[in-house]
Amino acid sequence: MEGLIHAIFGSFLAMTPMGVLKMVIMWAIGGTLIYLAIKKSMEPSLLLPMGFGAILVNLPFSGAITQQVGGMVEEGPLSVLFDMGIANELFPLLLFIGIGAMIDFGPLLANPKLLLFGAAAQFGIFFTLLVAAVIGHFSPEMFSMQDAASVAVIGAADGPTAIFVAIYYGTQYLGAIIVAAYSYMALVPIIQPPCIRLVTNKKERQIRMSGAKAAVVGKKVRVLFPIVVTVVVGLVAPRSVGLVGFLMFGNLLRECGVLNSLSDTAQNSLANLITIFLGITVSVKMQADLFLNVGTLLVMGLGLIAFIFDTIGGVLFAKFLNLFSKEKINPMIGACGISAFPMSARVVHKMGLEEDSQNYLLMHAAAVNVGGQIASVIAGGLILNLVQK
Repeated sequence: MEGLIHAIFGSFLAMTPMGVLKMVIMWAIGGTLIYLAIKKSMEPSLLLPMGFGAILVNLPFSGAITQQVGGMVEEGPLSVLFDMGIANELFPLLLFIGIGAMIDFGPLLANPKLLLFGAAAQFGIFFTLLVAAVIGHFSPEMFSMQDAASVAVIGAADGPTAIFVAIYYGTQYLGAIIVAAYSYMALVPIIQPPCIRLVTNKKERQIRMSGAKAAVVGKKVRVLFPIVVTVVVGLVAPRSVGLVGFLMFGNLLRECGVLNSLSDTAQNSLANLITIFLGITVSVKMQADLFLNVGTLLVMGLGLIAFIFDTIGGVLFAKFLNLFSKEKINPMIGACGISAFPMSARVVHKMGLEEDSQNYLLMHAAAVNVGGQIASVIAGGLILNLVQK
């Protein structure tokens, strides 16, 4: 009987009380992510596999991850997938092809100046980089400059870019960064409205903007746009070519008009498959010993700061332009300069209707939101140029 008990519960008996506690905490975190995905529909395509993966990798002597057993190394499937698709940055880049194929840059091309809001809304990234660098200066064992750069990109609300930058720098906080990035993306409807109200008044939120341009953007412009953006950004920030290039390649598949089947595959099959692999594989970095530390709490806090200041930065930029513009801009659309497309645009449109039932901001907000996707990728590339590996 004793042998049977040992055979069944031996893995638990071999753990220390602290190890058991950490394991249970990670199970709770995994369960919470699954709950948010299913019950609250918060980024379910990523939070659900991440939550399940967090449970997988925190089972005693889990066979899902590579470990040493009896002097021999046994490879786990999740560790193998991590090395094949995340450690070499492949999964995030492939996901960018799908994202590019999904995005219609038409509203932005009809009103190119709205791209400026996307640039302004990246303020939080560089502000948080400065804050994290200061923390690292006083606690170098906790935060290196590379860690600070990786954490700052959370503010872009662009999960793949955050993953790409974090992997590039090999930060120890990869798991926390991914959880923070996608959690805050899912919380856009909760985080952004109070931030917008904090820096605007009712009169500003009621500003009506003229209807979005109805001019049809020609096919030639749509085809040239991803090519030109890739070349220009590649010359300015060469290290971002992987990010921007894959995003724009996906958009070129969409706009060329002769590869509809490939565009559909990129938007659906490829994006869905990579999302599944990405979500469950990143859990390798959610092992209790790697995840449960003070640094993780700092990452979550700094990520929230970056997200908030990105939102506020875009709004304040719109207010600044209104000082010199005859045709006033509703400053709320500046908040859409983050990369959470189309959630942020919907949030701002809803807020506009709450202030004035005839104030339709969706097309303007969507154009800024699309511009934010480009700006966030470029910002990630600039971070790679500014901070040495």
